[in-house]
Amino acid sequence: MKTLVVFDFDYTVVDDNSDTWVIRSTPDQSLPDCLKQSYQRGRWTEYMGRVLTYIGDQSVHPDHVRAVMESIPFTKGMIEVLTFISENKKDIDCIIVSDSNTLFIDWILHASGVKSAIDDVFSNPASIDSRGYMSVRCFHAHDCQQCPINLCKRKVLHDFREHQDKAGVQYQRICYVGDGGNDLCPIKDLKEGDIAMPRKGFTLEKLLCKARTEGSTTFRAKIVPWDSGNVILQEIRALIE
Repeated sequence: MKTLVVFDFDYTVVDDNSDTWVIRSTPDQSLPDCLKQSYQRGRWTEYMGRVLTYIGDQSVHPDHVRAVMESIPFTKGMIEVLTFISENKKDIDCIIVSDSNTLFIDWILHASGVKSAIDDVFSNPASIDSRGYMSVRCFHAHDCQQCPINLCKRKVLHDFREHQDKAGVQYQRICYVGDGGNDLCPIKDLKEGDIAMPRKGFTLEKLLCKARTEGSTTFRAKIVPWDSGNVILQEIRALIE
């Protein structure tokens, strides 16, 4: 039985937000106020669709956007983590579950040279049309009241495990690495023997601390905060040895 490693992407694999990093590709490296003010809470993907349309309206070529996205920094030690995973694929499956989009993640991973570590990416589908405009759509519909309308990471993880189970692949344990509020939902579903790794100082760690202090939620997974890829690498290495 293998170990499954699940990564969030923004502020986890990379050390910034890919959706805001793309603004650097615009001529003024900024967005007009009317566009920024169009965001509605819980509807980030729809907002990003308008951002991508704006970038297209500025005659920014996708190749330029790609070059900008490839310059986003990876989190300290994360390349080493992904390299280790790619060298131990017989023991480790690894997926990314992110509220970014497939285009940005694919570009960034290709440039990193460690794309082979990742078995699958679950994110909002993005594409480029014949005009050279980029577009993005919501990943799925769900009925979870805790998550953004476009993505429930617990449902993604549940559906992935169900699919793998039908294919005869079962996981002895799961290591979930993230930083944001939308990573709390899947962590609640982890079992004893699994590991939840919130990034130190970020929203997920604060939510986990609050839930444990209040006693409102019982977490069965071991919680191991991290501040660099070195901590993650130690935990993953220990899981397969």
